[in-house]
Amino acid sequence: MQHKPQVFIFLGPSGCGKGTQADILTEKLCQVGDKSCRTLRIGSGALLRNFSEGEGFSNKQMRQVLSNGDLAPEAIIVALWANYLINTFTGEENVIFDGCPRKLHEAIMLGSLLQFYKIEKPAVIYLNVSPEWSKKRLLARARPDDLPDAIDKRLEWFKTDVMPAINFFKSSDYYNFAEVNGEQPIDDVQNEILAKLGLNL
Repeated sequence: MQHKPQVFIFLGPSGCGKGTQADILTEKLCQVGDKSCRTLRIGSGALLRNFSEGEGFSNKQMRQVLSNGDLAPEAIIVALWANYLINTFTGEENVIFDGCPRKLHEAIMLGSLLQFYKIEKPAVIYLNVSPEWSKKRLLARARPDDLPDAIDKRLEWFKTDVMPAINFFKSSDYYNFAEVNGEQPIDDVQNEILAKLGLNL
């Protein structure tokens, strides 16, 4: 019997724990059902960084964009997702989008892509944390790019650019939308995600 793929989209401000929760869910998905289960992970950041390492003109332009801390064009981000799915997705893997889409137009384009693949009820998990909580966590992890001004810029950008995408998902009947309190212990966040999505993993 063919595996029915599930799609999960993790969204939330920087430092909210999207990657951690995506890791846990990936592991849980492959503990049930078919032991040959595969889960594809798609993150705009990883795709863009990989793309920027090329030596073509477009790759070099992207390298400059990323080094300046600017936002990549939506057309390139969508092209990278689509290319990855076209070349990798067989129709049997689960797919987790980690921290993307990041803008309203990207969310609309992703929806058309998922419907093309006949994905039923993609799950959208919005990890809601306060800007203060997010900033404190980002400063604590002490990464080179986690400087106070850069953090403030990312949090403001989340409010102006990403929230419209989240509201789009929330208002659409196509998605299984779950808003989760991200300011809890990791296990409690995961349990709330599973409960709100109606998953028994």
